[in-house]
Amino acid sequence: MIMLFGCVGESMPSRTPEWIQGMGELMHTLEDEMREAGELVAGHSLVDPTQARTVRFEAGAPMSTDGPYPEVKESLAGFWIVEATAERAVELASRVVAYTGYPMEVRQLMHESVPA
Repeated sequence: MIMLFGCVGESMPSRTPEWIQGMGELMHTLEDEMREAGELVAGHSLVDPTQARTVRFEAGAPMSTDGPYPEVKESLAGFWIVEATAERAVELASRVVAYTGYPMEVRQLMHESVPA
C-alpha cells in the first residue's frame, strides 16, 4: 500500500494553479502507468480532514469528534494498493514526493505475499 500524506486543505490556497494541475497530471499518469502494468489493485483520494470524524476510547466508551485535533499537521490524503515489488512501490512513491514534497509511506498489507 502506498499512502500519501499531506495537509491538502491548508496548503492548496498557497499553491499555484499550475502546481495543482501538475500534481493532478502526475497522479493520473502514475495511475495509468500502474493500471497498464497490471499493478493497480485499488486507489482513492480522501476528502479534506476537516470533514473527518475521529473516534477514540474515552472514559470507558467510544467517543466521536469532528475532524482530527488541531495539532495534526499532516493526514492521510489518499492511497494506492499495488501488486508490485517493494522497490517498485518505493519508486512510485518517490516520484510523487519529488513533486509534492509531502511524505509517502509504503507498507505491505498484512498476510499478503510480495511479488518476486
